[in-house]
Amino acid sequence: MIFGLFGKRNHNRTIVDRQYAALSATVRQPAFYAELDVPDTVMGRFEMLSLVMILFFRRTRSSETSGQEIAQEIVDAFFQDIDYSIRELGIGDNGVPKRMKKLAGMFYGRLESYSAAMDHNDRDALAEALRRNIYPQPNEGAPAMLGLADWMMIAETHLAAISEADIATGSAALPKPV
Repeated sequence: MIFGLFGKRNHNRTIVDRQYAALSATVRQPAFYAELDVPDTVMGRFEMLSLVMILFFRRTRSSETSGQEIAQEIVDAFFQDIDYSIRELGIGDNGVPKRMKKLAGMFYGRLESYSAAMDHNDRDALAEALRRNIYPQPNEGAPAMLGLADWMMIAETHLAAISEADIATGSAALPKPV
């Protein structure tokens, strides 16, 4: 019995790694940065990875238990990746927990604001939330982020059509930006 528990955990790890790699690959699409106005910076990459995690998390909220467990493990992998990246940037051990707490707050705040707009199918509210988060400094020249909002709406529809089997095996993929 006890050996079966370890086998499931290792199997989930493979699924989580596969799915996290697929979601991370989406973020590396140059069109987000060249055409959809996301800055190609450390924070721009954080914003995109957060956005993709939020889309996946929203898709799996209605999944079976295994899909929800995998989603939580993927969000955990996301935060482990962020922790690693912060350390790679040279932040000392004493500063990492404070930054992680701030970034976690940012992530969950985005989850709430993007979900509210998407639940109401409100493209303009979503674009405004994206603009406010991606360009936090008051700037009259900041892009409207309508293209990214459109992509998010398309991606959510795409994810909704993905089978539970694809979610459970870590085979879900997001569409490329147009």
